[in-house]
Amino acid sequence: MTEHALIAKATAFVEEQGQWGQPIETGLPGLAVYASRGPTDLECIQYEPVACLILQGGKETNLGDRTYAYRAGASLIVSHDVQVYARVTEASHEAPYVALILILDLDIVRSLYGEVSDSEIAEAQATSIDVCETDSGLYDAMSRYFALLDTPAEAKVLGPLILKEMHFRLLTAPHGGMLRNLIQRNSHASRITRAIAYIRQDFANPLAVADLADDAGMSASSFHEHFKSITATTPLQYQKDLRLMDARRLLMSGQFSVSTTAYEVGYESPTQFSREYSRKFGVSPRRDRQQGADAVVKI
Repeated sequence: MTEHALIAKATAFVEEQGQWGQPIETGLPGLAVYASRGPTDLECIQYEPVACLILQGGKETNLGDRTYAYRAGASLIVSHDVQVYARVTEASHEAPYVALILILDLDIVRSLYGEVSDSEIAEAQATSIDVCETDSGLYDAMSRYFALLDTPAEAKVLGPLILKEMHFRLLTAPHGGMLRNLIQRNSHASRITRAIAYIRQDFANPLAVADLADDAGMSASSFHEHFKSITATTPLQYQKDLRLMDARRLLMSGQFSVSTTAYEVGYESPTQFSREYSRKFGVSPRRDRQQGADAVVKI
């Protein structure tokens, strides 16, 4: 599929769904489309491990003090669950920002370990986001996968094969070192992945960072160093960010009071919660709750 045809097909899909400015699942395992008809404000987003193929327009993602700017022809890999601030920088009604998003299946990544040469799995510098130009092999595989939307029968047979091919091409891409690290059990990247998973599943309870370091088989100083290298934050701040993001979700549902939400996500003081929430999102939790309740009424 040509570049123009792929952009047209992705844009038509979003137009049909009527969901501009948010990821839309395609029905193909792991694949979503995102498009925006104009630049967006900087927004706090929780990224999961994904690969994004930018087809048109431009975007900027900030992880801590690191800024990643990318445009059409680039691909972005996120190897860990990290919280970022992101915005669309180049988009218009005539030429919207368009990207294909592949949610990475780490089981597939691990299954490909034996297919990657020893020289390719040497441990790279631990990080969680990288951007490079998209090679033709990855572009072709993702476009063929997206085209399967039109042929459900072929999707059942060819879909799993192309899905595996895309993961292989990502593993061997210039920015695939992050993924190659993940398939080595004792790499710093894989150890931090396990620590992140633990924090995410139990973020409402007190966090013993020393225990996390012990479980990772690392000294406290080494654990902090590598955790921050990957997430651009500390374990305790990572936990706090998860609490606040989940709090926003609960408040926007319009079903919980501010104080109930604070206790639900692990805060002991609603006052402290409100202060930290306002600092992070620029609005009070009470205002977000009211906006969420208003949206529910409108629906």
